[in-house]
Amino acid sequence: MEYTVKELADLAGVTSRAIRYYDQIGILKPARINESGYRIYGPGEVDLLQQILFYRELGVGLDKIRAIVTDPGFDRLKALYQHRSSLLEKRRELDLLIANVERTIAAVEGGKTMSDQAKFEGFKQRMIAESERKYGREVREKYGTEAVERSNQALLNMTEAEYAEFAKLGSELIETLKQAFASGDPGCELAQKAARMHREWLSYTWGTYNKEAHASVVQLYVNDPRFAKYYDQHQPGLARFLRDAVLIYTKNQ
Repeated sequence: MEYTVKELADLAGVTSRAIRYYDQIGILKPARINESGYRIYGPGEVDLLQQILFYRELGVGLDKIRAIVTDPGFDRLKALYQHRSSLLEKRRELDLLIANVERTIAAVEGGKTMSDQAKFEGFKQRMIAESERKYGREVREKYGTEAVERSNQALLNMTEAEYAEFAKLGSELIETLKQAFASGDPGCELAQKAARMHREWLSYTWGTYNKEAHASVVQLYVNDPRFAKYYDQHQPGLARFLRDAVLIYTKNQ
């Protein structure tokens, strides 16, 4: 079956503008242009649009999607299996939050007291699940399953106050890094303060500190684009600046 831009947009639940934009950036070209000048889309384009929307649902940017779907080696079936795996993981993360809400409702309706730790368990479990989905394989290969499980357990065992301090320190670290970045000197006093803050932040889940591991993890931030993105979204080059600051810090320990 063939579709015009509007028909395809209605079918997929997107706007006609989106379909035209996908054509403009070369991610979804029509099968042909008819005699009246209308874009016409066939079964192949329908399947491709489905793939694009799957990737969009998973938060993948259009530039990345274009690189994936226009790759001559693109395997649609393999991509579908990957979509299913990612969506199932997202569902597991949501299930953790739903279960936490249900336990809270039961406690409130039953007049029971819910521990502060239990109130935040769902959020922490979701954070761990998301981290495992994004970085689990690489981190386990580099640091070992035992170290990762120990770190996850430390996060789960945090009290409400500890978890709040952990999150606050993470935000303060970013702000300190951004201010230090303006100096361009990873050895300056403010950059070294950020390195110390990063050590404290890691220690919430590491338990014991190891300067070699500290240097190793910030190198991983630079080597892996997914880790770098966490810092670079605040300031391009911030992951590398943190790495350089920490390397100076660890040499002085």
